[in-house]
Amino acid sequence: MVHGLWQSLAVPGPAASARRFDRSPAPDGHGFRRAVALERLGAEAFDVLVVGGGITGAGVALDAASRGLSTALVERHDFASGTSSKSSKMVHGGIRYLQQRDFRLVYESLHERQRLLDNAPHLVTPLPFLIPLFGKAGVVSKQVTRAYSTALWLYDLTGGIRIGKRHRRIDKAETLSHLPTLRTDALVAGFLYYDARADDARLTLTILRTAVLDHGAVAANYAEVTELVHDGTGRVRGARVRPVLPVPGAPVEPEIEVRAEVVVNATGVWADDVRALDEGTHPHSIRPAKGIHVTVPRQKLPADIAAVVPVAGDRRSVFVVPWADGDDVYIGTTDTDWDGPLDDPACLPEDVDYVVDAVNAVVTEPLERGDVTGVWAGLRPLAAAARGQHLSARTADMSRRHLVRVSESGMVTVTGGKLTTYRQMAEDAVNAAVRRLGTAAPAGADRCRTAKMSLRGAAGLAEERAAGARAYAVDDTTFAELLARHGDEAPAVLELAGGRPELLEPLVPGLPALKVEALWAAREEMAVTVDDVLERRTRSLLRRAAASADAAPAVAALVADEWGRDRASLAQEAERFADAARAGLARAGLVDAAASPGPAVPEGRSG
Repeated sequence: MVHGLWQSLAVPGPAASARRFDRSPAPDGHGFRRAVALERLGAEAFDVLVVGGGITGAGVALDAASRGLSTALVERHDFASGTSSKSSKMVHGGIRYLQQRDFRLVYESLHERQRLLDNAPHLVTPLPFLIPLFGKAGVVSKQVTRAYSTALWLYDLTGGIRIGKRHRRIDKAETLSHLPTLRTDALVAGFLYYDARADDARLTLTILRTAVLDHGAVAANYAEVTELVHDGTGRVRGARVRPVLPVPGAPVEPEIEVRAEVVVNATGVWADDVRALDEGTHPHSIRPAKGIHVTVPRQKLPADIAAVVPVAGDRRSVFVVPWADGDDVYIGTTDTDWDGPLDDPACLPEDVDYVVDAVNAVVTEPLERGDVTGVWAGLRPLAAAARGQHLSARTADMSRRHLVRVSESGMVTVTGGKLTTYRQMAEDAVNAAVRRLGTAAPAGADRCRTAKMSLRGAAGLAEERAAGARAYAVDDTTFAELLARHGDEAPAVLELAGGRPELLEPLVPGLPALKVEALWAAREEMAVTVDDVLERRTRSLLRRAAASADAAPAVAALVADEWGRDRASLAQEAERFADAARAGLARAGLVDAAASPGPAVPEGRSG
């Protein structure tokens, strides 16, 4: 959060100039630009076309491009706009998978967790977790204690201890120091163990920018696949892509034919829709499971680390997690079947009640509906039961392992998995693509290079952390938070505010993101709508939905020149965003929060 700005103008001093981040241009010199990406899609032929711009598709694009394969990626909405911006934002092995005896998944997940901690230390950071132990008359069940202890020892031995710390039991006083509102009449002690967290949407974006800027890939958002192209033998040879949004000032064909030797379907819960374009029938291989989260002020739930709260009577737990910056805490998740529209999973009143009631059962200061400031809902792409196969009636009990399949026409589809294992999923999918390419693949393409590959923003992170904010018109806390979002590109973000100290004010009141970050998102992160900026580039909508709705017109005016958009269209877009934000709260039963009126659209001409 911004704790006060220096009185000087936001102009980097000599030390900043010496430390200025050396952002190497993309190998082709084009950068991360949507107009250029759309032009390249139609002009070039590719080894691999990735359909889907979530975490898995981004991972496939980086893996393929770093092996020397010419690679393109298209996403029909914004990058990470589906499941990959609506997860629990954890990079973890999953202790509950030990209960399912899926030791291989836990081992693989913890191995990938360590790789992310090494490769993206600005975006993925260690996080302690608290498991409070409750009992009667000051005594906790020995069976419960033994079960937790055994699970945590297994977790450490499976790979959890790679983080540098092992679990330990703590007393009642130390447990309360981390979550002071826990019920003292039932609390006996607790366990501490360690995992990691990540901003899922920014991680996805960073992987894509690494693929494009460092390895020459092409990536375009708001580019929808309308048809797969087959050759005379029935093999998939590309796709027809329709740009969903225009590019101001640049002519774009209404439909682009993208030529590719191999198509990789990495669309998550929408994978069956893309398979239907290839196979002619809808395979119904995905069973979507909905998970929701809610945000509340930390003053209402004062947790300084994450906590695992059991849900009475449901054999599940919910997480209480402080946002990495600012003064908010989020709670989740549910795990239920979803048979509604895939593009619009709803956070319903009963979902809010589920997570709030779970917390209220163990705290002395209960949460109320009015405390909820933000909600989000996402869908997990779980495998549906095949004919003659029985799967659990509870989606929570179903495996999170991934599956790679190749159709008769040669399309590679990767489904399942979870955020933590995206890199392994991508490696397996690209291995399948390389096998399809055969002798057409470049030399060395059979070897994955992402296991030890630093992501964009990681290279100079330690240097920037050591130097601190002294050369910039922000305080140390603000600079540290910028580093956590942008890595060693934080100085370049601040350079955009040169001479305009108002750009160092919060983008949304009460939240850490700065106004200059909206400009950076428009210029360097392919944000092309108000929703892109407020929901995924800065996460403001997920934390303070009503405040984000109120801020939308000002945000639209701020980035107008970057987008080359006229005032009327931007005003309408800001209004649509605000209406949708308030409708999401109302649909969750949070009527009072949704009723906040929005300010008038700022005067002035844009475009």
